[in-house]
Amino acid sequence: MTQIFERPAAMGLLARAEPLRLAALFPDLPAHTRLRGPEIGAVMVRGRQGGTGAPFNLGEMTVTRCTVRLAEGPVGHAHVQGRNTEHALRAAVLDALLQTDRAAALTRSVLALLAAEETTRREARARKAAATRVEFFTMVRGEDA
Repeated sequence: MTQIFERPAAMGLLARAEPLRLAALFPDLPAHTRLRGPEIGAVMVRGRQGGTGAPFNLGEMTVTRCTVRLAEGPVGHAHVQGRNTEHALRAAVLDALLQTDRAAALTRSVLALLAAEETTRREARARKAAATRVEFFTMVRGEDA
């Protein structure tokens, strides 16, 4: 059974992918026209204290964006963290291809593998964090009863 990825989820997965792994899974780019970039810039990262408090500016982050059009018409976009222009270009081309009849094949050969690898990395990080967890408890003394 093929896993279905909504476009925002697929774009996020492509942006978070390791650039070398993405290039290994999808080495050859089809004919495309660059509409924008890839160009490097910065965005302001905002946060909230406790996840619910008032928003504040955390700082700037470098991003690379790219927009392409395939020869058959679909337009793809990508924003990736850092300064890797090839990663942004490859992600934008894949975004465009996922809007064509090649979407099912690319989901099986690229997205499903990237999702599985990301899940493995997250689980390993969670296990490592859990190993350092400290449990606090209070002993009940006789006079407290």
